Amino acid sequence: MTNSETETPQQQAFMQMAIDLAIANVGNGGGPFGAVIVKAGTVIAKGVNQVTHNNDPTAHAEIMAIRAACQELNSFTLAGCEIYSSCEPCPMCLAAIYWSHCDRLFFASGHHDAAAVDFDDSFIYEQLKLPIENRSLPIQQMMRQPSLKAFQTWLAHESRVSY
Repeated sequence: MTNSETETPQQQAFMQMAIDLAIANVGNGGGPFGAVIVKAGTVIAKGVNQVTHNNDPTAHAEIMAIRAACQELNSFTLAGCEIYSSCEPCPMCLAAIYWSHCDRLFFASGHHDAAAVDFDDSFIYEQLKLPIENRSLPIQQMMRQPSLKAFQTWLAHESRVSY
């Protein structure tokens, strides 16, 4: 859905909430990002960027909202939920949204808008396209064989919960 004419007033209200969270967070010393998670038309969680406040590079608005929503629902899955983000999610947050099994993502500002104010994720996207040996971060695989025991143990565990 890219055309604002197809957005419902309720969807617009949820997005405005995410945008308002982002703006307010700047006033609180945080980054300009907010997220809202909705289930069955009800807001179940909100998140704002807490990277500098928490000294945690993973404390993006979407991650914070996902964590809060999972706690609220007492579940590791957000199937049946929608997430509204004030900005197009970074690669980490997008992956987390996929892992959470949210039904739908809505975002306001695009990644180019974020890049224009020094929140540029293009480097990460470019790195992900490269073979491991060509990435700027030195990466080395080691001890693969012993590590496979964890997977074998997982497969043999009778009460494992797939996710």
